[in-house]
Amino acid sequence: MGSETHRKPAPIALFVYNRPRHTRETVEALRANELADRSELFIFSDGPRSASDREKVEAVREQCRTIQGFKNIVMRESEENRGLAASIIAGVTEIVNEYGKIIVMEDDLVSSPHFLSYMNEALSMYEQEEKVMHIGGYMFPISSEGIPETFFFRESNCWGWGTWARSWLHYEKDARKLMNTFTRQQVREFNIDGYHKFWRQVKENYSGRRDTWAIFWYAAIFLRKGLCLHPSVSLIQNIGHDNSGKNCPGTDIYTVALKKTPIRYFEKEQRENPEALRRIQIYFRNTRPSLVQRLLNRMREITG
Repeated sequence: MGSETHRKPAPIALFVYNRPRHTRETVEALRANELADRSELFIFSDGPRSASDREKVEAVREQCRTIQGFKNIVMRESEENRGLAASIIAGVTEIVNEYGKIIVMEDDLVSSPHFLSYMNEALSMYEQEEKVMHIGGYMFPISSEGIPETFFFRESNCWGWGTWARSWLHYEKDARKLMNTFTRQQVREFNIDGYHKFWRQVKENYSGRRDTWAIFWYAAIFLRKGLCLHPSVSLIQNIGHDNSGKNCPGTDIYTVALKKTPIRYFEKEQRENPEALRRIQIYFRNTRPSLVQRLLNRMREITG
């Protein structure tokens, strides 16, 4: 398995927009990975949303055109602004259907040097396991003591992730359908047994207040009782929570210390790890915004 994984790594899809510094840090970290020089990198650059964005979009593109250190680099530059959701859905669909598997990154994700090795090993190991639908690279800042180096959890965090064509074919961005499908009990389970508010994102997409994509990937996996593999110590740091991104307000609650050693253990028992679930639930409970913070966030949304 290892030699096959190293012989033909999964293609990497990187989605960029108008943040040169974030993009540079993301690419530099990715290039420092062991398998970077054997990996194909597909860069999807969305068109500017407004005239004021045009200069930064072009700066990112100029930067991306000089990238080296990967087996092959392909740029996809959109003239129109498709938006992040539409860009990711189209880009992932194109690449995963051609190659059968994919690793997905956005322009604000700094990876551990061991990220690509972990992703490729996992994509190879679970390729024929229909129940395993998603490989995640990020983990919330929970204690890893006493839980496996990797474990299964229901939610598909999409900060550095991978999947296969067999799983992605179930993706469907249809909020109305989900609103009519989920029972009250399913909503509670989708919300990690009431510890988080993932379902709110479905409702906000339904009402038109949001236009996101990842919540529908989680829903597709959830409805099929699929599993998502995660590391107990994160291999990804999200550097976008500095008010620079459309869907990432400023906060430090997601800050982690990246894993410094390669992952050696891949979970064999295909069920959600109860202790990891408990720690994630505690994390969600402890980081839930206060009433004052929720009101401030709501005011920011209204004022733009």
